[in-house]
Amino acid sequence: MFSYLNDNKKSKVGFTLIELLIVVAILALLLIVVLVALKPAERLADSRDARRAIDINQILTGVNECIIDGDAPLSTCIGAHTVGDTYEIVSGAVTSGCDDICTGVTSDNHCLRLDTTLTNYFTEIPTDPGGVSSGHTEYSITAYSNGMTVIESCSAENSTIKVSR
Repeated sequence: MFSYLNDNKKSKVGFTLIELLIVVAILALLLIVVLVALKPAERLADSRDARRAIDINQILTGVNECIIDGDAPLSTCIGAHTVGDTYEIVSGAVTSGCDDICTGVTSDNHCLRLDTTLTNYFTEIPTDPGGVSSGHTEYSITAYSNGMTVIESCSAENSTIKVSR
């Protein structure tokens, strides 16, 4: 590391190129180990799943507020639906392809437009943070005869994300 000259000349103090390269290689190796340990892809999936959980809670809250504010039946707030069937929540002119996006949806044309029935509660219906086809949200809704409404994410990455009230 240090080299000294014995004949009263100036001494040279510093690192050799080899020593610097070894230090850089060790730091690069440590950085790789840390990045692998942190699992960045899994952390990003977790953050998208957290967004999905917030979105489905927001949608279900909007539906429940509509029911309470208008003292209305569920069909007034979510539109015409068959009890027990699962629908993809959509906006715009989407009327088909809903079981392609959300595989748990009852059939291809089981699409519910909540952007028209819940206009007083949303400026825009939340959509999946992973990117969606135009008009699709990648969230589904199921209404049961006992009054229970279930909203679920069709694209959850690490676990099922479902809320019911």
